[in-house]
Order: sequence, then C-alpha cells, then structure tokens
Amino acid sequence: MTNPLAVKLPGLNLKNPVIPASGCFGFGQEYAQYFDLNRLGSIMIKATTPKARFGNETPRIAETPSGMLNAIGLQNPGLEAVMTKQLPYLAEHYPELPIIANVAGSCEEDYVTVCREISQAPNVKAIELNISCPNVKHGGIAFGTDPVVAASLTAAVKKVSRVPIYVKLSPNVTDIVPIAQAIEQAGADGLTMINTLLGMRIDLKTRRPILANQTGGLSGPAIKPVAIRLIHQVAGVTNLPIIGMGGIMNADDVLEMYMAGASAVAVGTANFIDPYACPKIIDALPSRMEELGIQSLEQLIKEVREARQG
Repeated sequence: MTNPLAVKLPGLNLKNPVIPASGCFGFGQEYAQYFDLNRLGSIMIKATTPKARFGNETPRIAETPSGMLNAIGLQNPGLEAVMTKQLPYLAEHYPELPIIANVAGSCEEDYVTVCREISQAPNVKAIELNISCPNVKHGGIAFGTDPVVAASLTAAVKKVSRVPIYVKLSPNVTDIVPIAQAIEQAGADGLTMINTLLGMRIDLKTRRPILANQTGGLSGPAIKPVAIRLIHQVAGVTNLPIIGMGGIMNADDVLEMYMAGASAVAVGTANFIDPYACPKIIDALPSRMEELGIQSLEQLIKEVREARQG
C-alpha cells in the first residue's frame, strides 16, 4: 500500500512532508525527550557557521499577537562541533532520518567552507542556504535581497556541495520574483520560504525597543497569509520545488501551503507552543486529506501544477 503522505524531492525521500524549521528545533536532542524523531519527514537543523557564534545580546525574544519576534542572531556551536557531535548523534540514533543542514555566513567564503564540509556528512541529504536572516549585521539578509548577489552565492556553493541546495528566500524585499528566478538560473535545486518578516515592539514603560537588537524576525500564525501569497507567486514563475513555512499550526495550514504551490512544509514557532506540534500535524493529515478528497500529497502537487498551467 502506498503512503499518501510520502513526497520525493531532490535529495529527500520523505515519508511525510512535516519538517521542523531551522532555529526552532535545535539539533533535535531536546525534542527527542518528547517523541521519536523518526516520525518526522526530516529535520532542518540549526544554522551552522564556520566558527561558533554567541548570537545577539538579550533580550532577544518578544511575544506578539499571533506570533513572536526573535533576534537570536544565528547562535550555534560552529562547524567543527556540528560535524563531530550534533550530526553523529542524529546518525547514531536516527540513521534513516534525512537531515537538512542550514548554512549561514558573513561572506561568500563562509558559505562555501561550510557547504563543502557539511555536505560530506552521511546523514545530510540537502542544504538550506540561509541568505535571508534579518537578525545579523553581516551576511544573512544582505545576500537575499539582490538577485545578482543571491545567484553568485548559489552558484559558488553548488560547485562544492555534494547534496542538493535549497535557498531560503526573504519576504523583506520589494519583489521576490527576480530573486527566485536568479537563484533557479544559478542552479539551485529548490527553495524554502518564507523566512521571518522584520518587525519591532516597544516597551511602553521604558519607551525603548523590547529587543536588544531593536528589530527581530516576526514568525507564527500572523505571517501565514504573507507566506501563502509569496509561495503562490513564486510557484507561478519557477519549476523548483518549494518547502513552505510561515505560521503552520495544523493540518489545514499544511494543505493550504500545498495548494499555494509547496511540495513540503517546515513547522517553526508552533514547536515552542507545543513540543508535540509536528507529530500531531502528521497524525491529523491523513483523515483531513480523506475529508477533502485528496488521495495523496504527490497527487495534490500534480493537480495544483496542472491547474496553474490550465
């Protein structure tokens, strides 16, 4: 019997489409205390940079209506620790679970260095190129707002990576289409979208921004309509598969992402609200699909594409 939730993407054979988003699941060890990570389609591990990063000053989290702001600043233990500790842990305990490594940097050389090394890890099946983080002063979003720069970086990492490259798009641009098209022409294997929206909150008592970084990335249900619109827009101009993210809380949100043009999904902020969010969504999908007359996710992808072309 075929699995209605199974999806095949470049480098990724997923038993279901639900993937914890990078930065919202660490390296999986904390959540492994709550459920078997083998239930997941994949894991997007926390961003990795060449050297360890402490991240931004605190406070760097603020709640908002229907969401949250974060300005973590890509805190991570660095490439060596990820290669010698984090990835081997996942390989030992979850050998069949495909890992998507999120890669960040301050310059093109940083990205090339990390992609070359991390793509050699046996359980890393794809790389998510983080060119859209709004919370770092050097690198991050600077690479994701210019089509020429984004294409150059994509081409550079494609030359050294042993696994497919998915590029993470920023919503903090005037027009996302030329950036997506430039990345596709540069040889990317897929896209992930969207990253967080730049936002701010102010403390009425101090009259100053709540975040030490002043601004942060807005995530959660508040940004889902923006994510749906941008995924739909990009899916209409590119043939690349899209891993959709931005405010997913339940099975209906997943299917809405698919109907916009996504081929898999990443769940972020929901993990902070409920550590069982991902397995709950996976469990709920089959019955909801049956109610809506959806035979399989692969069939839904095909129907959405055919409807666009028609």
